[in-house]
Amino acid sequence: MKTAVLVVDVQTLLCLGPWAVHEAEAVITRINAVTAAARAAGAPVVLVQHEGDEPMRRGTPGWQLDDRLEVQPADLRLGKTACDAFHETGLHDLLQANGVRELVVCGFQTEFCIDSTVRGALAHGYPVTLVADGHSTLDNAVLAAPQIVAHHNTTLAAIDSYGPRVRCVPAPEVGFEAA
Repeated sequence: MKTAVLVVDVQTLLCLGPWAVHEAEAVITRINAVTAAARAAGAPVVLVQHEGDEPMRRGTPGWQLDDRLEVQPADLRLGKTACDAFHETGLHDLLQANGVRELVVCGFQTEFCIDSTVRGALAHGYPVTLVADGHSTLDNAVLAAPQIVAHHNTTLAAIDSYGPRVRCVPAPEVGFEAA
């Protein structure tokens, strides 16, 4: 089954300064390891970027992919304006055109775009591998970022109402079959 990696919102605004997610550098390092393995196996990598008002307006410094994220010319690019990377973006058509049947999801922010994109993937029939240590967020008024990540790893893996399922595995355990 052909697998693609969705790298969601690893953008400068969420990696540096007051909006930086918890352990951004370590998470980006793990994402880079996953995408390197995917590319070596011939699996597509899709870089998703949120587009909105300042400071995430297309072309602004906050919108740019973080410099630490390893990007290759063959990577596919996709802009989105909602949390769910499938919502009005053509992502499903892009994946179908590339023969993709399964997804690996990683990136930022756990309780917003990762949660919504994983659920969107399930609704479109894609089994998902969520990189358990490959997504992050900020502390909020109720929970610390590591608690939010742990909660979503547990909750998303428990969803069974769509048919396809989510499995959460740490970055070193994400594998790809050669294309």
